[in-house]
Amino acid sequence: MCGFIARFVLIAFVMLGSVIPGTAGGYHVVREIKVGGEGGWDYLLADASTRRLYVSHATQVEVLDIDSGTVVGKIPNTQGVHGIALAPDLNRGFTSNGRAATSTIFDLKTLAVLGEVATGKNPDAIVYDPGTHRVFAVNRGSNDVTVIDAEKGTVTTTIPLDGKPEFAAVDGEGHLFVNLQDKNMVARLDLHTPAVTARWPLLPGDDPTGMAIDVRTHRLFVGCGNKMMVVLNTENGHVVTTLPIGGGVDANTFDPGTGLAFSSGGEGTLTVVKEESPDKFQVAENVPTRKGARTMALDVKTHNVFLPVAEYGPTPEATKENPRPRPPIKPGTFSILELGP
Repeated sequence: MCGFIARFVLIAFVMLGSVIPGTAGGYHVVREIKVGGEGGWDYLLADASTRRLYVSHATQVEVLDIDSGTVVGKIPNTQGVHGIALAPDLNRGFTSNGRAATSTIFDLKTLAVLGEVATGKNPDAIVYDPGTHRVFAVNRGSNDVTVIDAEKGTVTTTIPLDGKPEFAAVDGEGHLFVNLQDKNMVARLDLHTPAVTARWPLLPGDDPTGMAIDVRTHRLFVGCGNKMMVVLNTENGHVVTTLPIGGGVDANTFDPGTGLAFSSGGEGTLTVVKEESPDKFQVAENVPTRKGARTMALDVKTHNVFLPVAEYGPTPEATKENPRPRPPIKPGTFSILELGP
């Protein structure tokens, strides 16, 4: 009997060890990549095929080698850069420069700047749709979307949103989904028209920020400021379910290889959600990170997650001009946390 139990335990242990990475929980910090420099940050993007990590950082984009953790290049003069979009079929990348109200176009191989195109006011998220060969810059200052012909590097049109956009995702079937933060809704855009074709409420979620998509099951993962992830059906706009997440969310991502959705919160938590079926989800774990780790990128090859962080000084006193002051970032402390299963 004892021998049978021992064999059973051994088999169970082997089976657990062969589970798809992340499905049994256990994400933790595996490395901290020192970057340095000054200024804040916003979004970052991991390109698993070229092993590059693109990180927005104040007035430039830092480009890191994912495997070695070294800075291999920079894209300069991206004032107030928020996001990065890649068009590998055209060997081009695009940034959204919030303060400059422009998008910088660069060569993916050499990182050389190829040009710049005007956008709406304060472009935030930026995404590429390979089906239409268009780049979509989501403009928070003008409540619209700038559509850029990725091959020509020219603006083709501007789509009004009637709401303040935050993040966006494409489904590969000719649709763009955009969070409308002040309306507490998701707008669906037809990329061939192009125009807004639907606006879906997110209640009980409130204050949507981060967004990710599972294109296979037509599920959208929206991180909301009231510590809630809303799972939305992208075919009909119905709320499938909601899940608790950490505070200060600013980014979501989805790993098609493991069926895990992630939500990163600036209060210092990475929430990992397991997609068991298109209609069944559960929180797998809440991983402690660090204060300010509110955005992230996913390496679909290793299933690791990257989160920008820094050290902060004391928060200044509130004033009439600045009622909600932020603590200053200590120069030279900017780095990237890498979390793996």
